[in-house]
Amino acid sequence: MRLVYGLGRSGLGVLRFLRKRGLPARFYDDRPREEEVKEALALGFRPDWNLEEAYEEVVAAPGVPLDHPHLRRLAARGAKVLGEAELAYRLSPTPIVGITGTAGKTSTTLFTAHLLRAHGLKAREGGNVDPPLVSVVDEAEVAVAELSSFQLERIHAFRPRVAVLLNLGVDHLDRHGTVEAYHAAKLNLLKNLTPEDALVYNRLDPKVRRAAEASPARPYPFTPGPTPRETNLQAALEATRAYLDLLERPLDPEAVAEALRTLPEAPHRFQAFARKGEVVFIDDSIATRTEAVRAALEAAPAPIAWILGGEDKGADLTPLLPLLRRVRVALALGRDGPRFARALEGRTEVVVIAEKDGRTAMRKAVEEALSRLEHGSVLLAPLAASFDQFRDYKDRAQAFREAVFALGGEPWTPSFS
Repeated sequence: MRLVYGLGRSGLGVLRFLRKRGLPARFYDDRPREEEVKEALALGFRPDWNLEEAYEEVVAAPGVPLDHPHLRRLAARGAKVLGEAELAYRLSPTPIVGITGTAGKTSTTLFTAHLLRAHGLKAREGGNVDPPLVSVVDEAEVAVAELSSFQLERIHAFRPRVAVLLNLGVDHLDRHGTVEAYHAAKLNLLKNLTPEDALVYNRLDPKVRRAAEASPARPYPFTPGPTPRETNLQAALEATRAYLDLLERPLDPEAVAEALRTLPEAPHRFQAFARKGEVVFIDDSIATRTEAVRAALEAAPAPIAWILGGEDKGADLTPLLPLLRRVRVALALGRDGPRFARALEGRTEVVVIAEKDGRTAMRKAVEEALSRLEHGSVLLAPLAASFDQFRDYKDRAQAFREAVFALGGEPWTPSFS
């Protein structure tokens, strides 16, 4: 018997995947939402709120850490803990292109799937980027999976036909504890590769290069470009080339040229979407790393009302301090908002948004921003995870947009983005 631990996007996707196959399971969630429980029940599954049954497998949502007391107890009783990527690999024959790295995963995933479709393949993207991997593998000739360290730390036999390793930086120290543990989780992507598989890797990242040189997979190195977008595109082109090589097909220059004219964009990545008078509103909800936030603070029109906060992942604010000259006010919300506020005090005006409800807090932040700006921009670049107040970064972005439009913002497409 399986237990699906954690509902939400991933868990409900797993339940649908299992139902399609007629496979039994029970479900559990630490903080169950009524609408999600109703959907799980409608799919024909029953909860195990007391976790009393014995399970052979526990399919845990990525947001549930492996050292969660419940998962430890279930594992001690003989259950194997795995994630949706492992489940998809085990139960579907669809080949997978797996993509990971500290930065650039989403764009590379979107670009790779787009390029493969341009070559006539029915490619679908999923995983850490919507929708879940289990929701697309059965519909695709090839599934392109964005894989986070949370997902990769719970794989066992998972083996992508093409693995893409973009870079190894610093992130998620709140979850993994050390950089070494974080990198080890990322490198799980490579652990089951064989000489029949391909490995696309960043030749200029020394840690990535060492890992690639130790792998038996066929190497496809790429050289990063001068911008993140060009780097992601180089990786996507090599991933496409590698997969086509497996099919003994060449990369088609005409198909590539056509695809480059219609490249998709990652949602909630520095999107200027509204304005009120001379104030622009920019949604960069996906910016949870220092490098991404620094780029946003450099690009947003000054003066900036900067909305940040949530669950701190171990962010280093030091590289951001010189950019505070562009910031009129920092609006710190969420669980670790006060901690961020203390780090910024004395360098710019800081307002702690104390409201516990995420949408109430976001509206208050936008109100405070508008009270201080006559021109410039209101930038949501949180430098933190969203799970303390929102379902995910997309829900946080939606709350921001709802607040902006409720307070008089009008839809707008900028010339600088």
